[in-house]
Amino acid sequence: MTLAGTRTPDTRLAQALFSPRSVALVGASSNPAKTTARPLRYLRKHGYAGQIFPINPGVETIDGLAACASLADAPDGIDHAFILVAADAVAQAVRDCAARGIRCATILSDGFAEAGATGADRQEAVARAAREGGVRLLGPNSIGIIDTEGFTCSANATLEMDALPRGRYGVISQSGSMIGALLSQGAARGIGFSSLVSVGNEIDLTVGEIGEVMLQDPRCEAILLFLESIKDRAALARFARAAQATGKPVLAYKLGRSEAGQALAATHTGALAGSDAVADALLAHLGIARVRILETLFEAPPLFLGSGAPKGRRVAVVTTTGGGGAMVVDALASLGLEMAPPLSEVHAILAEHGVTGSPAGLIDLTLAGTRPALVRAVLDALRASDDVDAIAMVIGSSSQFHPELAVAPLRGFAQGAKPLGVYLVPAADESRLLLTEEGLAVFRTAESCAEGLRARLTRCPPEAEAAPDAHLARSVRALFNAADDPALDEIEARRLCDLLGISGPEGGLADSATAAGEIFARLGSDPVALKIVSPDIPHKSDTGGLILGLTDRAAVETAFDRLMATQRAAHPRARLRGVLVQRMETGIAEALVGFRRDPQLGPVVMLGAGGVLAEALRDTAIRVAPVTTEEARRMLNEVSFLRVARGFRNRPRGDLDALADAVARLSRLALCDDVAEAEINPLLMLEEGRGVRALDALAVRRGSPSEEEGEDAPPGREPERED
Repeated sequence: MTLAGTRTPDTRLAQALFSPRSVALVGASSNPAKTTARPLRYLRKHGYAGQIFPINPGVETIDGLAACASLADAPDGIDHAFILVAADAVAQAVRDCAARGIRCATILSDGFAEAGATGADRQEAVARAAREGGVRLLGPNSIGIIDTEGFTCSANATLEMDALPRGRYGVISQSGSMIGALLSQGAARGIGFSSLVSVGNEIDLTVGEIGEVMLQDPRCEAILLFLESIKDRAALARFARAAQATGKPVLAYKLGRSEAGQALAATHTGALAGSDAVADALLAHLGIARVRILETLFEAPPLFLGSGAPKGRRVAVVTTTGGGGAMVVDALASLGLEMAPPLSEVHAILAEHGVTGSPAGLIDLTLAGTRPALVRAVLDALRASDDVDAIAMVIGSSSQFHPELAVAPLRGFAQGAKPLGVYLVPAADESRLLLTEEGLAVFRTAESCAEGLRARLTRCPPEAEAAPDAHLARSVRALFNAADDPALDEIEARRLCDLLGISGPEGGLADSATAAGEIFARLGSDPVALKIVSPDIPHKSDTGGLILGLTDRAAVETAFDRLMATQRAAHPRARLRGVLVQRMETGIAEALVGFRRDPQLGPVVMLGAGGVLAEALRDTAIRVAPVTTEEARRMLNEVSFLRVARGFRNRPRGDLDALADAVARLSRLALCDDVAEAEINPLLMLEEGRGVRALDALAVRRGSPSEEEGEDAPPGREPERED
C-alpha cells in the first residue's frame, strides 16, 4: 500500500521534516550501545535547538532528559516523531501520533515488506493507520533525516563525526547506509550537503515528494539520488519538472537489478527491456542525469551549475601529464564523446610558449603546464570557441607538491559558460580542497571525470507529456474488444499495424490446404511463407510453426497439412486458427520494434536487432513512449547492427527514414491504455525509398494473464541495521 501522490508538499511538511520545533523519540533507549540510543545523542551533538521528548515506559530519564511513558504523556505541539520500536508495535505508534496531532513521523524499524508476507501485512497496517490518522510517514526502514544545520534525527553511525560538512547539495537515498557514506566521503573532499534523507520502503513519502520538498530549501542547489528502484513514476516526474523550473539539477546513481520475471514476458521486448533499462530511459526522459560510478554522483554536480546548455559532445582535454591525459581521452571515447578539433588559436598560444607536437585529441602542455598564464590562456581560448562544448583539465604531480600552481589558472573559472572537469592524477588533497572551494568539479579518477562530462553533455531537459489521441485509443480498444483473446493473433495484430500506418506483406489466412493454394496463386506464384496463427503460439520459429521459401502450389498445400499436424502435436491445447500464407520479401536488415507498458515505470518503445537474433544480440535502444520521428532517428544511431543499412562496405542503403517512422508510429500505443505489449519482429527494412514491412506482429491487452505474469515489483528492501 502506498499513500504517495495523494497530497502535494507544502511549507508545513518541509518544516516538520527538516526543522521541527520539537521531536519525540518513540522507543528511545537509555543504553548507549543500542542503535535506538543514537538519535538522542546525535541530536544533541550536532546542535538541535528544539525540544526532545524520549518515549520509553521502562525508564524515568534518558541521558538526563525526563522520559515519557507514552506519547499520551508527552506535551502538546510535537512536530515530528522518530519511531524506534519493534515492527509489531509500529502501527500503534502511528495511531498514537495521530491521536496527539503529530502529523509527520519517521520509522526506523525493519521487518515489513522486505520480510515476506507477514511483514507485508504489517506494512499495510501501518499504511492504513497513517492514512486514517492523517500522518505523513517516512519509511519504514528509514535510517532518518540529517539536516546539517541542526536536525540530525538519524541512527546512522557516521554522525559520530564532530562536524557535519555543510554545503549546497541535497541527498535522497533508498539505502540508509549510503547517506552516511556520502556524508563522510564528501567531508573528506570538502563537499558539503544541505540535507540527507533515507526514504526506506516509501509506503507514503517517496523520492519524488521528498525531492519537491527539498527544492524549497534555498541552501540546496542540486539534488543527488541513490536509487534501488523507482516506486512512483508520477511523483518523480513532478519533482524532475519542478527541479528544471527552479534551475536545480538532479543526478542519480541507480543500482541495476536482474529480474526473473523477464523470462515470463510475452514478447522479446519484455525480456530485453528489463526494469533497469527502462529506468535508464525514464531518468533520461525526465532530465535526471544518471551516473554509474558512485564518486561521480558527488563529484560532478558543479558541471551542471553555472554553465549554459552544451550544444554538442565535443570535449577538449588539456593536460600537464601525457599519460593522465591519454587516460581521460580513452575514457571519454569509450563513453561515446568526441574530441574537440584542433584550434588554431590554441596552437598559436602553445607556439608562443615553445610547446609543440600535441597528439590528436590532446592538448599536452608538458612542463610548461606549470606556468599559470599559459594554462589560463589555453582555457580561455577553449571556452571562447564554438567548436568546444566542455573541457577536461588533467593535472599531474604539480598538484601534489605545488597546489598554488594547480589552482591559480583555474580561479574564477567555475562560473564560465562551459563545464570544466578537473582530474588530479596524484593524491593531491590540498589541491582538491582548494579547487572544490573554487566551485569546480574535481575528480579522483579518469573514469569518473569522463562519466561526469558525459552526464553533463548528454543530459536534456525533461520532456513534456504527450497529448492524448482519443481516436487512436478508441480504435485500438475496438480491435481488442472484437478479438476472442487478450493476446492478439497475427491476423489481429496485423490490423493493429494497419491502424498505426505500418504496412505488411500481402497474404491471407487459410483454413484448408486448398485455400492456402488459392492464396498462393492469387499472390502471383512468388515465394511465400506459411505461418501458424494462434494466440497461444507467439514465437512461431521457436516451435516449428513457420515454413519459408515455398514456390509452387502443391508444396504450399502439402506444407499446410504438415504445419497443422505438427503444431497440433506440439501444442495440443493451443487454439489453431489457420495458416497465414504471406508473400516473402527480401530487404536490407530485420529489426525488432517493440512497445511495453512497464507496471511501475510506464510505457517504453524499443528498437533492436530483429528475427531469431533479437535476444541473442541484445543490441537495443529504449525510450519512454511515445517518441517523435526525430527521437526515433537518434535511437537508430544507438543500434550497432543498423550499420549494415548505412551503405556498409558498399552494400545498398536501407530505408532508415521509414524505420524511424515505424518506431514513432508504434510508440503511439503509449496513448492507448488498453495495450500492455506489442511487437513487430521482424520489421523488414527495404532498400532506401521502398519503406518497411511488418513480417510478424503480436500484441497483448493490458490486464491479461500474460501481462501479469511478467510483472516483477519487489515489495521492499533488505533491512539495514548496522548503521
